[in-house]
Amino acid sequence: MVTADLPGPDSLLRRTLGEWRIGLVAWRLLVLQTADPAVAAGMANFSTYRAHPWRRIEHTMDSGKRLFFSDREGLRREVARLERTHRRLAGTDEQGRPFTALDPAVRVWVLVTLYECMTAMRELSGRPLAPPELDQMYGEFRAVCSEFGLSDDLLPATAADVPAYMDRTIRERLEYSEPVHYLLFDMLREAPAPRRLGHLKPAWPLVRTVAAHVIGALTIADLPEAFRERFNLPRTRRAALLSFILHRGMRVLMNALPEHRRYRTPLAGNSSTSQPSTAPTDCPSPPEASPVRLPAPRRRKSADSRPARLRTFFRQVLDQTGDGRISSADLQAMAHNVCWPLELTPEREARVYAAFETWWQHLRTGMDADDDGQVTCEEFVTAMLTGIDAGPGYLEQGLHVAVRATFHAADRDGSGHLCADEYRTIFGGSRVHPAELNHGFRQLDHDGDGRITEDEFVQAFTDYFTARTDNSAGSQLLGRP
Repeated sequence: MVTADLPGPDSLLRRTLGEWRIGLVAWRLLVLQTADPAVAAGMANFSTYRAHPWRRIEHTMDSGKRLFFSDREGLRREVARLERTHRRLAGTDEQGRPFTALDPAVRVWVLVTLYECMTAMRELSGRPLAPPELDQMYGEFRAVCSEFGLSDDLLPATAADVPAYMDRTIRERLEYSEPVHYLLFDMLREAPAPRRLGHLKPAWPLVRTVAAHVIGALTIADLPEAFRERFNLPRTRRAALLSFILHRGMRVLMNALPEHRRYRTPLAGNSSTSQPSTAPTDCPSPPEASPVRLPAPRRRKSADSRPARLRTFFRQVLDQTGDGRISSADLQAMAHNVCWPLELTPEREARVYAAFETWWQHLRTGMDADDDGQVTCEEFVTAMLTGIDAGPGYLEQGLHVAVRATFHAADRDGSGHLCADEYRTIFGGSRVHPAELNHGFRQLDHDGDGRITEDEFVQAFTDYFTARTDNSAGSQLLGRP
C-alpha cells in the first residue's frame, strides 16, 4: 500500500470521528466487529469486557485516538503495539476452529467497520456525505490504514465499494455468537457502576436498566439491513423513532455548539504522543489509565481479613475475563493493563508479560487441583492461605516476580524509585479520585521522602496478602479501606 499524507486537523475524517455524536454508533460498531467469528473467539477467550467493560472501552477509545489523531511516528508506535498485543490472541474457538487476531481479513473487517460507522452516523442524522466527500474521507482513512501493512486488494478499492464489501461479509462470514448477544442484550444490564458516578452510584441499577434498553433498541435499529435480516433482528417502529430523534437531535445540537465543545478529541490531535522513556525525567504527568486496582474490603478489626480480601482480589483483579475462573489469559490481560499506559519498548513490555506468565505458572502449579488449566476462587484462597502460612518464600516465587516487573516498568527513568506521577500511572486514571491516590502513596512512602522504593512497593503487596487486619499500609494500597 502506497504511503500517503495523514489526515490533518481540518480533515473530514478527524471532524467526523472526533464529534461527540460518534458515540451514538459506538455500540453498533462493537456489535459488527464482534460478529466476526475470530473477534468473538478472541473476546470469549482473552477479553476483559465482561469483568471490566468501562476500562475495555476506555482502552479502545485511547487506541483510536492514537491511530487517527497522531502524527506518523505516534501512529506507527500504536500499530506496533497493537500487533504485539494481537499476536498473543490466538487459539481455537468453541467449535474447534483456529483463530488469530492477526488474520488480515479480520483486521480489514475491524478497520472498515469503523469507516462504515462514520458514514452511517452521517446518514442516520439526515445529512449523508456526498459521493465526493465519501471519496475524500475514505482516502484519508486508507492513509492511516496503510501503516498496518495490509495488502491493497483486501480493502475495498473505493468508497463506492464499501457497501458491497459490508453486505458480502455480513452474509458470508459473520455469525450471531454468544458475545454478540451479550453485547446487544446483557452487557449494560450487568455492567458495574462507572467510578465517575461518585455519589450517584446508588442510582446506577435504575440508570443502567434504562440505558441498556435505549442503547440496545438504538443499536438494532441502526444496524445494516443485511445484518438485521440475516439474524432476525426486527427494527420496530418505536426503535426507528428513537433513532430518528437521537441522531437528528444530536446533529442539531452539535451544529449549535462552539467548535471546542463539539469535539471529544481535539482536531489538532496528539502529535506529541508520549514516547518510550530512555532518559532521566522529572516524572511528567502520564496518560491516565487504571491497570490494576487492589480492593480493600472493610472487615471487623478482630477478624482475619485475609480470606475476604483474597476473594475480592480474585473477583476484581485476577478474574479479568469475568468467567469465575483464572487462566493464563487472565494474567496476560493484567500484563496488558500494566503496559498499556506506559509506552514501553518491545523488550521491556516482553519482560512484563514474561513475569506475569511466571506468576500464572506458580499459581497453576500450587492451585489447579483438577489439572484443567484453570483456577477457581476457592482453589486460589485455600492455596494462598496455605502457602502464606508456610513461609515468606511463597510469594517470592510468583507474586513478587510480577510486582517487581511492574515496578521496573513504571520506573521510566530508571531511578530505582517511583515518584508520585509514576505511581499514578500504575494505579491512577480518570476513574480514581486523586485524594485516594495521594493517601495510598503516602502510606507506602514510609520515610516521607516523596518516593517509593522497590522494597517499599513489594512490601505493600506482601502486606496486602498477609496482613490479618486492614490497618497495615499495604491494605490501603489504593486508599482507605
